[in-house]
Amino acid sequence: MGDCMSKTLIQLSNLTKDYQIGEIIVNALLNVNISIKKGDFVVILGPSGCGKTTLLNLIGGIDITTSGTIRVNDKEITNLGEKQLTNYRKEDVGFIFQFYNLIPTLTAEENVELAARLKFPREAYDRSMTILEAIGMKDKAYKFPSQLSGGEQQRVAIARALVKEPKVVLADEPTGNLDSVTSERILSVMMKICKEKGTTFLIVTHNVTISKMADYIIYLKDGKIFGTSQSQS
Repeated sequence: MGDCMSKTLIQLSNLTKDYQIGEIIVNALLNVNISIKKGDFVVILGPSGCGKTTLLNLIGGIDITTSGTIRVNDKEITNLGEKQLTNYRKEDVGFIFQFYNLIPTLTAEENVELAARLKFPREAYDRSMTILEAIGMKDKAYKFPSQLSGGEQQRVAIARALVKEPKVVLADEPTGNLDSVTSERILSVMMKICKEKGTTFLIVTHNVTISKMADYIIYLKDGKIFGTSQSQS
């Protein structure tokens, strides 16, 4: 796990999420128990429909639990009101999606600065340029998303997630649309930030090769954890 970090950042206890479809109740997650330390680079593996994205959405405060508790940074988020959840997402969580979700009418810098303004309004521009430089995108800062390659857009999306210095980054298939070389480059950037800043990463993926970079791997199947392992690398 995270080499020099020992504090538990995320604690899931008997986490269950049900969805009702007609008269049928579907268990998306069932009695999930996970403890993740500060600075861990965690990969969540499992087949489609096993509950991976649901797990991220619950930790990110996008969805609400059916039962069980979620604690992040010593704060239980399962009973927070909407305003408190909004503040939690703003302060503590960064999201990276498969399809980037960049605003097409804003430049790369403006997309990142928009996120920075949520937490550091007076330093938003400087912080945006600093993080873009760190991921090798400073020279593309004033390009629009349509002028960037898929890998470049994803790097901007990563910068947007990291610029507010979240405690945890939740990434849902972040390299799903990228070639293997670009994927490795992007994952290396994420790993570097994880180790240097102590940021905790949870990455949902179908890509088994990504697991070689992880400190810790969680295997999900049918909404349940059926195994965990620590990276041997």
